[in-house]
Amino acid sequence: MHIEIGILPQDKLVMAAVAATGLLAVHAKPLLTNPANWLRTALAAVFFSILMQLWHLPVGPSELHLVGAIPIYLLFGYIPTLFGFMLGLFLQAFFFEPQDMLHLAVNFLSLGVPLVVVHATYGRHLQKLRLTNLVTLDAFYYTGVTLMVGFWLSISTDPAPLADWARFAASYVLLVVLEPVLTISLVLLGRRLQSGKLQPARWQQLSFDEKWLGNVHGQQA
Repeated sequence: MHIEIGILPQDKLVMAAVAATGLLAVHAKPLLTNPANWLRTALAAVFFSILMQLWHLPVGPSELHLVGAIPIYLLFGYIPTLFGFMLGLFLQAFFFEPQDMLHLAVNFLSLGVPLVVVHATYGRHLQKLRLTNLVTLDAFYYTGVTLMVGFWLSISTDPAPLADWARFAASYVLLVVLEPVLTISLVLLGRRLQSGKLQPARWQQLSFDEKWLGNVHGQQA
């Protein structure tokens, strides 16, 4: 979802920076008023950064990354994931790819806007962690990511945006297949940690989203 440096004009980068700032500002209150979200945001950012660095592949004017968006969303919650994306992208650019600082807002919006839509329309109503639900979440989310990349290409100086976008979109099918497996593995790990306990441990309550803990505890019971 990283957009190649140089194909977006300066005015579009300014537009993206304003939009990203607005999106974070609208969601800032739940982060600032809940200290547990500070830890979860840091954990989400670290988890996200590690996954991005573990596997990435250039695809046309963008890059295919192992994002881990839905596992992070389910583990840490909506607000920590949203801010974790921005913090993780900043950390990755700062330590590994300094040139990506130029497209920090663009790359954040490519991940953040689909997350907002998924949470508002499907994620907040998720009751049980079933494979079909996870695949639906992943497919819905990465459809949004590919549409965001398509949007950036449509306003870029790339001479062949449609062909480039189609190649990029097709590559994301792999993530829709892989990420539910990662999510299920994390749920099973959560059940193992929770095994034999009536309530989550204090460190779990601080580190993980209450809804995820409830799902794990309920399915364990």
